[in-house]
Amino acid sequence: MRWLTLYARSRQVPASLAAVMISAMAVWTLARDGGTEPWDPRPPVLVLAAAAMAVSIGLSGQDLALDRTAALRWAPRRAAHVLLSSGIVATAVLAVQAVGEDMATTAFVVRDSAGLMGLVALGAALSGGQFGWTLPFAWLAFSFFAPPATSVPMQVATWMLLPPGTAAGTWTALVLTVAGTTAYALAGPRR
Repeated sequence: MRWLTLYARSRQVPASLAAVMISAMAVWTLARDGGTEPWDPRPPVLVLAAAAMAVSIGLSGQDLALDRTAALRWAPRRAAHVLLSSGIVATAVLAVQAVGEDMATTAFVVRDSAGLMGLVALGAALSGGQFGWTLPFAWLAFSFFAPPATSVPMQVATWMLLPPGTAAGTWTALVLTVAGTTAYALAGPRR
């Protein structure tokens, strides 16, 4: 159990968890409208993206050379870290919703948290853990300002904002989750 505590501290998990909860509570508080407006996917996506970006800093350790000398293989630990982080991001949003009004369905939250953590993992594998947040941030910014998704390529580009059950959104999130988790698990964070 001691190694898990040391691992969590070296990956800045306590600070990341605090940032996840603070961002979830802040956006939930600002997005409350009393239920008079139709469903808007932007507040829950903003919470999920902020949480995924907060968790991204933990995808690289203090010393990559030291990480590479570990006696245990890193690939399973890296994959577990990404998948567990995705679950924590989703749980944070669902916990905030349990306290107040619903912002999104469980399917929406799970799909977007998995896809966003896949993007974060891919960003860490390509740019390093300290820059893992850049891919979800750029994709989120594009999604917020993109024209309405009338074609399949635009649905893929705005997958975060699509209603749950949309094939393009689900498949895009799944591909991003698998590709990002695999790339990060096998290659680790870039130096």
